[in-house]
Amino acid sequence: MTVDVRAEQVLDPRPGRTAAPTVRRGRPGRRRWADTGRGYGFLLAALLCFGFFSWFPLVRGILLAFQQNNFVIPPYWVGLDNFAHLFQDPLFFTAWKNTVEFTGLALVLGYAVPFVVSLVLNELRHLRGFFRIAVYLPVILPPIVTVLLWQFFYDPGSGLFNQILSSVGLPTSQWLQSPRMVMLSLVLVSTWANMGGATIMYLAGLAAIPGDLYEAAELDGAGVWRRIWHVTLPQMRFLLVVLLLLQIIATMQVFIEPFQLTGTTDPHTITIIVLIYRYAFAVNQDFGLAAAMSMLLFVVLAAFSAVYLRLTRSAD
Repeated sequence: MTVDVRAEQVLDPRPGRTAAPTVRRGRPGRRRWADTGRGYGFLLAALLCFGFFSWFPLVRGILLAFQQNNFVIPPYWVGLDNFAHLFQDPLFFTAWKNTVEFTGLALVLGYAVPFVVSLVLNELRHLRGFFRIAVYLPVILPPIVTVLLWQFFYDPGSGLFNQILSSVGLPTSQWLQSPRMVMLSLVLVSTWANMGGATIMYLAGLAAIPGDLYEAAELDGAGVWRRIWHVTLPQMRFLLVVLLLLQIIATMQVFIEPFQLTGTTDPHTITIIVLIYRYAFAVNQDFGLAAAMSMLLFVVLAAFSAVYLRLTRSAD
């Protein structure tokens, strides 16, 4: 119970003495209601912001998936026609195939490389801060700057990579023009641009592992690989699982790299988000079709997340 305590001293009627302070109680009920009202006010503001910026676009996108809407003429209801049109579009399956290929390569490079880099940085004894900043620096760059930088690297004529290959007598490559190399080239850009955040999280996880475990492993004669296998990986299992899930969700939504480096017409690099862009802004000018494609991607990612979490929870 909240009590408003106010003490005041009054003079004792007897000469030379001071009476004990009296306690004046306020209005606990009124103050409690005020505190409760302020709490509900903050909660209401958070709910309004969350509902307006998160739930309203989600609900609006679901409704849009069942409409023909280009925001010029009045929209009308088309039911499941947008979804039927998607499955009749040859680029629909091409986009899914390219997205899965990009995600698979990104898991090989973008998921494993940051973990290895964090292990190396964690073992450094000198210049540790410098290398951590160097690894994280690409994350600070605006994505468009990163893509333009790598566009210069991949230039088939005067690009940095081909100049390096020529200087050591190796054949040059058509990094973005070759169907065999283009997807790997996009994955390299994405890995370089985003590995800093994952590396920092891995380093935080490594710092939280008790040193006693490594000392006990060394006393047992464990080498580097056995310490990583028996100490590091079990201690970081939760972080590895979370980052794997986030990595898959992020790479399934890749857009900037293929959009800026190869455009929206190369069938070898059209991903799901690029196809959504084509439906909405480039070719069809149909936001209902783009919303239907977005819904399919949302359902697939939600189902994958649920199955993945269920399996990992069962394994625990």
